Amino acid sequence: MVKGNIRVFLFVGFSVLSISLIVYFYQVFFTPNIMVGQEERKVIRIPHNATIENVTDTLQKYDFISGLVPFRFVSKALKYNENIKPGLYVLKPEMTNNEAVRFLRSGAQTPIKITFNNARTTWDVAERITQRLEITPEEFYDVVTDKEFLDDLGLDSLSVKSIFIPNTYEVYWTISAKSLVKRLKKEHDRFWNDARDAKAEKIGLTPFQVQILASIVESETIKADEMPKVAGLYINRLNKNWPLQSDPTVVYAAVEVGMVENFTDVKRVLNKHLEVKSPYNTYKHTGLPPGPIRIPSTQAMNAVLNTIKHKYMYMVADADFSGYHHFSKTLSEHNRYARIYQNALNKKRVYK
Repeated sequence: MVKGNIRVFLFVGFSVLSISLIVYFYQVFFTPNIMVGQEERKVIRIPHNATIENVTDTLQKYDFISGLVPFRFVSKALKYNENIKPGLYVLKPEMTNNEAVRFLRSGAQTPIKITFNNARTTWDVAERITQRLEITPEEFYDVVTDKEFLDDLGLDSLSVKSIFIPNTYEVYWTISAKSLVKRLKKEHDRFWNDARDAKAEKIGLTPFQVQILASIVESETIKADEMPKVAGLYINRLNKNWPLQSDPTVVYAAVEVGMVENFTDVKRVLNKHLEVKSPYNTYKHTGLPPGPIRIPSTQAMNAVLNTIKHKYMYMVADADFSGYHHFSKTLSEHNRYARIYQNALNKKRVYK
């Protein structure tokens, strides 16, 4: 009788314990533990070489998780501790530990969008394109100035700027600097399709020369409807082997040689600027400068490719400071408009 009662007691005890363990494990695995009671999805960034401690610290710091111990238990059970994959992941509200750990372990990170509009220099691109990435501007810059790496891509220190075509690109947060540059090169090659190559050839320019000229056009005017006309003027000068005499190239040269520190330091181009010794000074050298003076937009490049044919050889900014220009066929007419503009600058006390 006593032995029977003991067996019953042990059976009941074992059953209760088993049920308790089952309930516990079920709760640990399948009860919502991530962003409980929240409505918006959240992003977690897991860098390269992260440990489970790094992951849980981030989850806790940004209020992603309700219970840390259950998450750690599931992570260990599903061997996530040994398979942490870097990336940017979007977690949904009310995820269970099982869902969250399996999702993070899968490496199914969400791509992000990057862009680099209105950049002047390679360093500008480096700073802007890496803002939302794991890599730093320094890492990107080191790659795009690495001669051996550029040689493998068929690029050099000047032509590498041609692959920076301003656009919105979708990449993973963990993309490496080299992979990003290769991606930009691929997008550059896609941009220069047969149709654009044919247009460039028709106006007597290579794709890289189109980008150089587009950088000058965009520096001269912010008016999209005027860009093809400005491009036409410079093509006229190129065809006659005249110096382009573009003020923005002189400003670029002044920065390059250290005469001024920033591009915005020169409000008015003076004779001393015109004397700068630089291949970018198009008052002293005919033809296009050796490289772009800014990263041209696709709008500016398309303006060059679809240039307006005309006989204008000169232009000067409109004295109303509207951003538009006066175009002239003769030097005497141009000089008249130039004097009007110079007087307008004097009235505004813009002397340098």
